Parts: sequence; C-alpha cells; structure tokens
Amino acid sequence: MKVKLGMITLILPVFLGACADMSVLEEVPAWERGSLARPEMAWEPDPMHAALRQHIYFSKEASSGAASAGGGGCGCN
Repeated sequence: MKVKLGMITLILPVFLGACADMSVLEEVPAWERGSLARPEMAWEPDPMHAALRQHIYFSKEASSGAASAGGGGCGCN
C-alpha cells in the first residue's frame, strides 16, 4: 500500500505539470516584444550564412524547395 501511495505521489506532479493555461502562453506582453524582435533572436541570425548553408544542402541532396515543413520532393506527403 505504501509503495502504491509513493508511486502516485511521485507520478501525479508530473501529469499535473503538463496542465497549463494556454491563454496565458498565447500572447507575449508588449514590453517583451522588443527583446524578441532583436536580430540575434531570429531563427537565422545571419541571412548570408543561412543562404550559403541552404545552397550547400540543396547541392548535396540534388533537390530544391524541400526545406519547408510542407513536404519533400518525393510526392509522398
């Protein structure tokens, strides 16, 4: 009985930690938007380096335009 109670005590916070109010997470406060809009916070902070990396990737893969999440070039999405 003590083992079951101990397991519930350990596991319950893990499951309850996944519960979050999504309405709070949807909007970034106005005073924090300036920090998130800085160039170093971008997915690709250096556009020239990103373009070079994409060119090398497409040259190695012999493909073009398959870098987005919309699907690959094989037509199997």
